[in-house]
Amino acid sequence: MTPERFHQIVEAYGADPRRWPEQERAAGQAWAALHRAEADAVLAEAAGIDAWFAAGTVDPPGAALLERIVASAPVRRPAGPRRRLWWSGAAVAGVGLLGGVAGALAVSFFVLTGIAAQVHGASYLTSSFGGSSADWSDE
Repeated sequence: MTPERFHQIVEAYGADPRRWPEQERAAGQAWAALHRAEADAVLAEAAGIDAWFAAGTVDPPGAALLERIVASAPVRRPAGPRRRLWWSGAAVAGVGLLGGVAGALAVSFFVLTGIAAQVHGASYLTSSFGGSSADWSDE
């Protein structure tokens, strides 16, 4: 144990060897026994600081302090849930409406121009309501 390390341990953990790191406790006590005058001076200074820390108590906050803290706290007014719900509902309805319009335009374009009939044949454009040009009765 070096004198510097002994000073660091005492400054960090205090004068009581029970608070020192376990792996360095025996070496610190041995160094203090060999260098009694220097160790006593360092330990006496640390003991004074330890006593000062041990004597310190913190009183609980008074009612006046609590009232000042609560009074100075910012007031948070939450946004109304209806406003947020309305925007999300409008967004869903708008997306659904745009999808329906785009689908209707695409179907009407292909049916009116007859492009799909030229590419795939007429049987793909019929529905069960309009009748079918394909005859499946013999199968």
